[in-house]
Amino acid sequence: MRIRETARWGKLAVFATIRSMGPWPCAGATTMTLLSDAPNLLRDRAELEAYWMPFTANRQFKSAPRLFVKAEGMYYTTDDGRRVLDGFAGLWCCNAGHCRRPITEAIQKQAAVMDYAPAFQMGHPLAFELANRIVELAPGKLDHVFFCNSGSEAVDTALKIALGYHRMRGEGSRMRLIGRERGYHGVGFGGISVGGIVANRKMFGTMLTGVDHLPHTLSVEKNAYSRGQPEWGAHLADELERLVALHDASTIAAVIVEPIAGSTGVILPPKGYLQKLREITKKHGILLIFDEVITAFGRVGANFAADVYGVEPDMITFAKGVTSGTVPMGGVIVSSDIYQAFMSGPPAAIEIFHGYTYSAHPLACAAGVATLQLYEDEDLFARAAKMAPIFEDALHSLKGTRHVVDIRNQGLVGGVELAPRAGATGARGFETYLKCYEKNVLIRSTGDVMAVAPALIVEEQQIDQIVTTLRDVLATVE
Repeated sequence: MRIRETARWGKLAVFATIRSMGPWPCAGATTMTLLSDAPNLLRDRAELEAYWMPFTANRQFKSAPRLFVKAEGMYYTTDDGRRVLDGFAGLWCCNAGHCRRPITEAIQKQAAVMDYAPAFQMGHPLAFELANRIVELAPGKLDHVFFCNSGSEAVDTALKIALGYHRMRGEGSRMRLIGRERGYHGVGFGGISVGGIVANRKMFGTMLTGVDHLPHTLSVEKNAYSRGQPEWGAHLADELERLVALHDASTIAAVIVEPIAGSTGVILPPKGYLQKLREITKKHGILLIFDEVITAFGRVGANFAADVYGVEPDMITFAKGVTSGTVPMGGVIVSSDIYQAFMSGPPAAIEIFHGYTYSAHPLACAAGVATLQLYEDEDLFARAAKMAPIFEDALHSLKGTRHVVDIRNQGLVGGVELAPRAGATGARGFETYLKCYEKNVLIRSTGDVMAVAPALIVEEQQIDQIVTTLRDVLATVE
């Protein structure tokens, strides 16, 4: 055993190595290392500076940090010992709840059996097992899976597949991509190009060329307080016909939309809207991609939002819930028609020059298989559908609460929109988020929309606690 002073942490850290089976630690040694719940891990606030945090006001955060050190079920534990109810499934991702033993044990065991396998020109059994399980859940003709590591990578993968598909079919002029205003498709250059959130785009130049956007479907004036899909707005899909007339169908490769636009503030598709998009894309030979990074794997009470809305796209992107947030993983599910279009040329030729070092990582696949099995064993997708009306009624009880101007929901996804402060859009939402956290409830502010998306294991009293806390906080926010 070695004990040494570590300058970085300003305290004694213990590193013990017990050699039992060979000269290399992975051959049987046990190594103790720092974990997130180590006491006094960050005693000096200067130690926060090295980490440049994503999508975070770094200076504000580091002046008053909010640190989680443990998680279990529906709860986080903070560094000062508070128990915080997670009303947002981590970041839309921990659908089975936190630190579920079947998943964590699968990861631990796989790490001891095989830590990594090359993703190119080699494979491992769990990758094929997980792909088959996902295909069993996927709608219609979607029967092949390409793995990556995140929703952002999944989107860029889907866009590249769309372009390659048309080229393989002799329609290489189809290079234009259509996204939607207020859409969020991750942070890769492809994703921000088809995405429509201004803050995510404005700093990064012209992005991809040949991209256009449909209008978003939110109308608080016409659809406020809709339960589920709003009545008004299906005609907005007809804007795709205008873009076809402007650019010509022969130049358009794909349309990508989120069935439910989550990160921009929970925007639901109007009744008939997605069906119209499907009809128009089929009419003009354009691929339709559903970005289901948020909505897949039970979030809306079904395998996919495509099932809820009765629309079969040509591709579905997924991430988050496939491993319940335990290990990064994402992917694209494609139709057999798309897959077969690439399966030409000599059998030994690589069909698509795309992939990632960590595609189908063994630990991620172990987590994915265990997660999907847990969803099945506990019937969590059906449970989410059963809890959805309770969740809906609780959320809509906030109608008339101070500052609330709209409430939107589907399955276990909800958005409570607040009136913005004059000249300070988002300030009221962020203050509400912080005050809810201080009262031991975690939700998310996206601008002035308070987004709520608890794990599928949420209980009725926990829904009540989330909504009651939000109501109490709004009574104190100016």
